[in-house]
Amino acid sequence: MITPLSHCALPENSEPIVAWHQGQWLTHTEFVSDVAKAASYLSQRAGKAYALYYEQAYPFAVMLYACWHSGKTVWLAANNKAATAVKLQQQGCQLVGDWPEAQDVEVIEYDDRMSAYALSPLDLMYTELVLFTSGSSGQAKAIHKALWQLNNEVFALEQQWGESLADAHALATVSHQHIYGLLFRVLWPLASGRCFHSRMYSSPEALLANANQRSYWIASPAQLKRLDELSPWKSINNLCVIFSSGGMLALEVAERIYDLGTQKLVEVYGSSESGGIAWRVPVQDVLWRPFPAIKLVASSEQRHCLTSPYLPSDTSLRLDDRLELHSDGRFSLLGRLDRVVKVEEKRLSLTELEQALLQSDLVAEVHCLLRSDKRDCIAAVTVLTEQGLAQLRSLGKLAFIKQLKQPLLALFEAIVLPRRWVFMNQLPLTTHGKINHELINGLLSLSHHVSPYLVYCHQQDSRVELDLHIQASLVYFEGHFPTYPILPGVTQVAWVEQYGKLFFALKQPFLCLEAVKFKKIIRPDDALTLQLQWQPETGKLLFNFTTPTESHSSGRLLYRVEP
Repeated sequence: MITPLSHCALPENSEPIVAWHQGQWLTHTEFVSDVAKAASYLSQRAGKAYALYYEQAYPFAVMLYACWHSGKTVWLAANNKAATAVKLQQQGCQLVGDWPEAQDVEVIEYDDRMSAYALSPLDLMYTELVLFTSGSSGQAKAIHKALWQLNNEVFALEQQWGESLADAHALATVSHQHIYGLLFRVLWPLASGRCFHSRMYSSPEALLANANQRSYWIASPAQLKRLDELSPWKSINNLCVIFSSGGMLALEVAERIYDLGTQKLVEVYGSSESGGIAWRVPVQDVLWRPFPAIKLVASSEQRHCLTSPYLPSDTSLRLDDRLELHSDGRFSLLGRLDRVVKVEEKRLSLTELEQALLQSDLVAEVHCLLRSDKRDCIAAVTVLTEQGLAQLRSLGKLAFIKQLKQPLLALFEAIVLPRRWVFMNQLPLTTHGKINHELINGLLSLSHHVSPYLVYCHQQDSRVELDLHIQASLVYFEGHFPTYPILPGVTQVAWVEQYGKLFFALKQPFLCLEAVKFKKIIRPDDALTLQLQWQPETGKLLFNFTTPTESHSSGRLLYRVEP
């Protein structure tokens, strides 16, 4: 039995538990009472649009339905940063909930003495929710959803998995402030009569410690990625299902989860604009299975249009992902077509981030990209102004990065800010004038255990100058020598070849060394410049490790010249 979303805050004969909130089981009657009190207060307020942000799901659900029942439009904020608050206020929204960095936050005051507000069924057509998220244009985007769209999606979820979930409790490590969390941990449980936990758990261990009843886990790929052999698999296997959405789950992660003990993993694909599109059980099936009534039609090469029961009947949506349709209706996902990425399931417009960085007097050009290492992160390849380069050299790289990131904290959540930085005199380009991602990814892949810390790169045709910090933690200093560590000469030559291959794409066989001289030792924490010059006609790579006053080592690496 499922209740339409329009009726979820109406009194009913049964008395299901709605939520576990701050150590208490809250019943449907208590939920209805709380909604009525808040709606009574809001009905006396002139504002028509309310932006909600709550850390806990129960007060969020109360205020969501109170706003709807008092005729307000709800704006769902993806975060509670100061810049987001300002943008929402510029849209005419009154802020409600947890906004520690914002001004003029509405304080909802109600108590048991307030007269009960008469709650009647909501109008599915005209009750509205606005998702405030970043669009592919680089600017914040308002996505309008009528209640009927959300209602159709909740009914589809119940049709697909309701029988297997039965009376399981919904526990989550994702926020309800995004469409996935909103549907899976608030609206679907409310409509199906399942209890949801108000708290968003910070880790799988915390969630599992509170899974005392039959439960399912609403997770993200970033959290599942961190599961390993030491995770509490006995407790994980007791869950009736794990849902994952908000980003792609890497196949190796799904295989690890499968091998370590649970086959109860379901991945859901969709977006804020589209709602749910398809699902799969990874490992068992790499192809995506569309939800009922979902239709995908190719509009151009690898670009597809979606029609869905969660969209207006006369509307089709062009997807920003590349798809390959199969004859049985299933499809493969082939990656993004736009520059919106997800970092730990936080949606980020790379264009918007670049535009924000360019507001600094220290930055002339910038190119941001998503890196998928042990943890997904953003890297920024940055061309500095003269002022920026002077400050980099004056402050040092770490302090300079901190200065660059400071104004970004008012605009973005910290987790999506660049964690990797490459400072250059120009953006590296291929011979076709495209960003040289092979070089960028090569530089970012260098381990600080075996490679020096790159402070700045100046590249000009066949010449490169690299400002390097020789960190004391390099493995080459271990035992060389115990009381007076110095950098081995063979390591210096290896670095020359390493950077030569990166910057000049050297593929010729190495022949020999010429005129190599080690003039002065290199010690931990030395700051050096490595000068490289490639002579393709002779096959010679010239190098010189220098400080402003002297040369430490120099020589040539000779490569075979192809006829």
